[in-house]
Amino acid sequence: MKFISLLILLLICLVTLISAGRDFYKILNLPKSATLNQIKKSYRKLAKELHPDKNKNDPKAQERFQDLGAAYEALSDSDKRKIYDKHGEDGLKQQGGGDSFHDPFSSFFGDFFHFGGGSRDDGHNHVPRGGDLVTDLYVSLEEVYNGNFIEVVRAKPVAKQTSGSRKCNCRMEMRTTQMGPGRFQMMQEQVCDECPNIKFVIEEKVLEIEVEAGVADGHEIPFLAEGEPHMEGEPGDLKFIIRIQKHSLFERKKNDLYTNLTITLQDALNGFNLTIPHLDGHKVTINREKITWPGARIKKKGEGLPQYDQNNIFGDLYVTIDVDFPKTELNNEQREIVKTLLNQQSKHRLYNGL
Repeated sequence: MKFISLLILLLICLVTLISAGRDFYKILNLPKSATLNQIKKSYRKLAKELHPDKNKNDPKAQERFQDLGAAYEALSDSDKRKIYDKHGEDGLKQQGGGDSFHDPFSSFFGDFFHFGGGSRDDGHNHVPRGGDLVTDLYVSLEEVYNGNFIEVVRAKPVAKQTSGSRKCNCRMEMRTTQMGPGRFQMMQEQVCDECPNIKFVIEEKVLEIEVEAGVADGHEIPFLAEGEPHMEGEPGDLKFIIRIQKHSLFERKKNDLYTNLTITLQDALNGFNLTIPHLDGHKVTINREKITWPGARIKKKGEGLPQYDQNNIFGDLYVTIDVDFPKTELNNEQREIVKTLLNQQSKHRLYNGL
């Protein structure tokens, strides 16, 4: 009797697991607390690894890639994610959002993604291409430190078939004509094919641009086939060039950050302890227990920017000290007190400081 009850319990658990559908968080290698940026970042990384063009010998590559797209579609939409978290994939299907599927891949990479076997012309097939579009993308230093995704709406001309036909694939060919016995004339003439007529219609498309942590100014982010169209061939590419905006507190040099801190003369002589805000909101403690001279530079190791290719390695933060001297004049008694306290001989040194 116990065996039958156990068997029934196992069957119920199995049915529950099957009806629950796919585990989208597991597919994206993320916890249920993942933020939207983490979901986008994980999808972009896994999409490059699992794309069928890169796994041609794997019969399950297409299925895994589709699972990845479905997971992203569900978890990147706040309404769909709420339904999924409560009721699983079945809940999405009941709401009408589980059967329709839009592949998000092109939003991250463009219409084509060339892994070595894609359809993109490599320059040897002489397929005509539309012009490339190059535009600057201005980002903040906070975005470079933390990483971010920026959505850009691209109004793209898309070719649509319309009524009628047109001449296409025109080329020059040699034509031989017999002029008489033993006499021939060879001449070049243009030969064209007949193709369905097309017109260009403007369609809006959302592109997801990842600003990776530690990215350099001038870094290029390409979106293949998102440039200008070509009636006889492939579209050009759309390229975003990262431009880092000037920051009010920090200056970047490679992966190091530089800033200036003004302190009072009293703090310069007695020492000080304070915190300054960093690019992600955490506080950096600056502590001095000895005299600090104007122009002194304090190094805070590991408080710079993350390295672009290894985000667990950070540069350093350098804080240059400026001293704010009192604006009020000292009376004779105060001057004597200062002389007694400092106990210094009057010395002067002239030199070239440049």
